[in-house]
Amino acid sequence: MQPIGDLADAEQALAQGKLDEALALVQKYIATSPNDARGPHLIGVIFDQKGNPEKAIAAYTQAIALDPQRASTYQRRGVAHFMLARPKQAVEDFDKYLQLRPDERPHHWQRGIALYYAGDFQEGAKQFELHKTVNPDDVENSAWHFLCVAKSKGPEAARKALIDVKGDSRVPMMKVQDMLAGKATPEDVIAEAKKGDPDEREARVRLFYAHLYVGLYFEALGDAAKAKEHVSLAAGKYFVEGYMGGVARVHTKETR
Repeated sequence: MQPIGDLADAEQALAQGKLDEALALVQKYIATSPNDARGPHLIGVIFDQKGNPEKAIAAYTQAIALDPQRASTYQRRGVAHFMLARPKQAVEDFDKYLQLRPDERPHHWQRGIALYYAGDFQEGAKQFELHKTVNPDDVENSAWHFLCVAKSKGPEAARKALIDVKGDSRVPMMKVQDMLAGKATPEDVIAEAKKGDPDEREARVRLFYAHLYVGLYFEALGDAAKAKEHVSLAAGKYFVEGYMGGVARVHTKETR
């Protein structure tokens, strides 16, 4: 029988969604093992799931102080910083994570998005070009590359440099690709998202991505009003949980 304060008990409670129980258990573990970075790291994960990134950051910072080589903690703290609309701090943490795990650099699309909001558009474009080597069929990668190039060189240059994608099966992503290429309109993207007879959840996801990328496209074209209209729909009426839902909400904070 494991002692009640054992870290494994806290991890099990967390896996079961029992966040308050997990928090109490890990706090008991920390009382007996105050120098183990796993304790405050898990506190951070719990507060992330509770929707409290500020407390999560404090816990991750404590874990890093105990173990500066703990790569996953930098990654998680970077995400928490980003969700609080602190993209520069997010990039710093993502870069530290990649110093410790350099093989992960091509996969780190989150870093590219953070670079976009940090205003480092050239480095952001490079990140998405690198990500293409491990994820060639993702229109979202193409879209963020387009956005970075549009911010640094203008929308026509972005269209000429558009990353070619042919195999994204998610509705309406290939229509988003056509929009970026100048072969479809924002209205076409919204219409594509509404096609067929999707269930309520699928319809919501489709419209989230449609409005998010239509809004970001309008931002690339310099139409702030339409950009705000569509991204606000993605961040509100059609919000979906996850990193990209967080991106939509960060965007509304950054541009209001």
